[in-house]
Amino acid sequence: MSGQTPLAVRMRPVSLDEVAGQQHLLRPGSPIVTLADPSAKTASSVSMILWGPPGTGKTTLAQAIARSSGRRFVELSAITAGVKDVREVMQEALTQRDLYGQSTILFLDEIHRFTKAQQDALLPGVENGWVILIAATTENPSFSVISPLLSRSLLLTLQPLTDDDIGLLIDRAVADPRGLNGGVALDDAARAALVRLASGDARRALTGLEAAAAVAAAPDRLTEDETPLVTDDDVAQAVDRALLRYDRQGDEHYDVISAFIKSIRGSDVDAAVHYLARMIEAGEDPRFIARRLVISAAEDIGLADPQALVIATAAADAVAFIGMPEGRIPLAEATVYLATTAKSNAAYLAIDAAIADVRAGGFGRVPVHLRDAHYPGAKRLGHGKGYRYPHDSDAGIVPQQYLPDELRGRRYYQPKALGGEREVQARLERIRRILGER
Repeated sequence: MSGQTPLAVRMRPVSLDEVAGQQHLLRPGSPIVTLADPSAKTASSVSMILWGPPGTGKTTLAQAIARSSGRRFVELSAITAGVKDVREVMQEALTQRDLYGQSTILFLDEIHRFTKAQQDALLPGVENGWVILIAATTENPSFSVISPLLSRSLLLTLQPLTDDDIGLLIDRAVADPRGLNGGVALDDAARAALVRLASGDARRALTGLEAAAAVAAAPDRLTEDETPLVTDDDVAQAVDRALLRYDRQGDEHYDVISAFIKSIRGSDVDAAVHYLARMIEAGEDPRFIARRLVISAAEDIGLADPQALVIATAAADAVAFIGMPEGRIPLAEATVYLATTAKSNAAYLAIDAAIADVRAGGFGRVPVHLRDAHYPGAKRLGHGKGYRYPHDSDAGIVPQQYLPDELRGRRYYQPKALGGEREVQARLERIRRILGER
């Protein structure tokens, strides 16, 4: 069923029309479309660098361009090729151009693995138009590609494929004669599992499908003339990985994140780390997890440990900076810290109580002595009169009214005798005594 060539290779698009995803790069008149169009009034010869995660179609785009344009196509991998190989390609490309009028597309995979000297060897061919270079990389070209080559090429960024894109590729591979040719059926749970496990990587999705189809087609599973049905259990067995029942838009998404936050609030660090692992393995957006950690730090911990918000915010920044899978480490660090530190929701309750008063009309006029006295006529209206400047007092606090008359004596913030808020509580009692509040 699988043939000798991997399914992901057999299903590689032969034209840009078959490419799934990357529609931001495939609009009419875009550099890629123009390069692939043999009937374009002005033949494009622009070199380009394709930057994106694995399995997003960098090789696919290069081969589709070559097939559609009718140009000669040469492929090198920076893992195995050296300067000698590059120079040979350049010489042959020059010969093909001068003798036969045929241009050459050189696809160089993993260009970030080339040294500076190896990349330098590409410059004459790119500069003089001997080849049209299409280079692919998973690393930021600003750091991995030399400046002269960057300046002579277009930098195009590929995005991870969406779930819909991956689903389209899976369905096509099941039915297409180049693929499984309808030799298996795929139930909804298996399809969803393959999409989820792919995490935007088309190659991973098709490799998983091919392996799961082989499991479903095992002789001991079938009766005569029976079409193998691929289930989510087959997918789990094929990829040697337990499938989590998790829907990023469904109940499980909300249930797991709820259990995660409640475990942190309840100071059960082991449960919190467990739910974090479930979300990571299910492909949950790490930025979503990081945002919830920041909220938890402010809502459930607050001034009982002010450092919690700093750590949660730092974890969110780290995830955005380094991405996954390494991003799991700062997420785990923040989760452990938040789960094991002192808890207080006093600040959260304070702002909600104050908002409730304001919404109910309980706001009143700002006391006259607190009003702005700088604009013309303000002093004539008495604004600022009687205001006492706290820094003129040895204690840095003076007794005067700050709340409107209607809310005088109203208390919103009630610190708890936990963690750092214990000190805040004692300090606040002294402040309120000086302010004349009892």
